[in-house]
Amino acid sequence: MRPFEFQRCDTVTDARQAGADGSRFIAGGTNLLDLMKLQIETPDDLADINRIGLDTIDETDEGGLRIGALVRNSDCAADARILRDYPVLARAILAGASGQLRNRATTGGNLCQRTRCSYFYDTAMPCNKREPGTGCGARGGQNRNMAVLGTSEHCIATYPGDMAVAMYALGATVEIQAADGGTRLLPVRQFHRLPGDAPERDNELDEGELITAVLLPKPVGGKQGYRKARDRASYAFALVSLASVIEVADGKIARADLAFGSLGTRPWHDPRVEQLLVGEAPSKALFEKAADTLLAEAKGFGGNDFKIPLARRMLIATLADATGLNAAGEPA
Repeated sequence: MRPFEFQRCDTVTDARQAGADGSRFIAGGTNLLDLMKLQIETPDDLADINRIGLDTIDETDEGGLRIGALVRNSDCAADARILRDYPVLARAILAGASGQLRNRATTGGNLCQRTRCSYFYDTAMPCNKREPGTGCGARGGQNRNMAVLGTSEHCIATYPGDMAVAMYALGATVEIQAADGGTRLLPVRQFHRLPGDAPERDNELDEGELITAVLLPKPVGGKQGYRKARDRASYAFALVSLASVIEVADGKIARADLAFGSLGTRPWHDPRVEQLLVGEAPSKALFEKAADTLLAEAKGFGGNDFKIPLARRMLIATLADATGLNAAGEPA
């Protein structure tokens, strides 16, 4: 690890000043410290923000919840209001990492975690995300865990997290404070960037900006769920995951908010799928059409080809379960 300067911030104002001076923020450090040890991230200055507050979950005037950026993942998943009104979020968090990591990882840091692509982590290998212009080793190499949606010739790495997938399904909003003190609200579905020709930039945060909270909308009806296919039962990144909020009323689908993890280069939300489903009576043919729409532009790279049929089966099974159909597409 390279030498760096370290300071502790006591207030949001302190953090804002540190960000304006070029410091990197650190809270749980569950991802950043690993990257620093490997010299993938080499910040000259770190600003510890654990003392600045932002560690509570509060109700909003609109009837939703404001989750402070420093709320630990374990505390978020255990909150009675989250368990009651947003169970998909609790399930997604508990499906990720380990208990020890969830006790340290924060809401804001979780959103900003970087890919776990093996080429990104190996400084001897080419990686445009780590070192722009060197190439993407995964395209012609070991790509079993790589993306099949949202890829570019420069990068096919997946976003690895679980929490953000649930927040995409819930339609959450990210509250961001700039170094000059101004605040902006950004839909979480617009927070992460596609790689395009600049894969080194993962999200829409500008230099010095600090996530202060994530806002959840007013609770909605329907059935919430989180499915995660992985190589082992715990402490493993998803091969494909799916967060869902589905409601059926009067025999038709009234709501179908869906988001996928480890399928795309960012948490994947396709509004075309929801538009296809809402207002229609549940049926196996409809679900197959939804899967066709979702995966129409999917492209495998050899080792990850299996993700396409896996995502298809997961989507159809989730929709059938949430709407009361059996495997044959008939009422259960």
